Amino acid sequence: MCAAPAGNQFWKARTKHGRDRLFADHHALWDACCEYFDWVEANPLYESETVKFQGSASLIEVPKMRAMTIGGLCIFLDINRGTWNEWRNVDDFSEVVSRVEEIIRDQKFAGAAAELLNPNIIARDLGLSEKSNVDNTHRVIDDGSHEW
Repeated sequence: MCAAPAGNQFWKARTKHGRDRLFADHHALWDACCEYFDWVEANPLYESETVKFQGSASLIEVPKMRAMTIGGLCIFLDINRGTWNEWRNVDDFSEVVSRVEEIIRDQKFAGAAAELLNPNIIARDLGLSEKSNVDNTHRVIDDGSHEW
């Protein structure tokens, strides 16, 4: 293995440090997010369904709504979730991040309300699940009766 020549200054030849910004500005980020929204609409999930007609049965593919997710968006944008979360604190990007998260939340809520998406799964994902506190304890009173 050869060592670098003594006194080299190759490091000074470097014109930049780190990787390029993935999106030049918030407009480019917004455009990429809109591409994800379009992709979700154009690529529904499919469910096989049996259809019977005049004594014969056939299997058909029925398109189902695909839920938008931040995870899916991050995969589409080729970023990790940490990068998305950091963009909440970047002046130009924070407004886009907030707007996109609201659009995704609204799409999931509307899909669940129309039962195009599983309402139970979406409610949990959106933090809307009902919480009930049921106290099933009872105590026996000295006279043999029960108090609930």
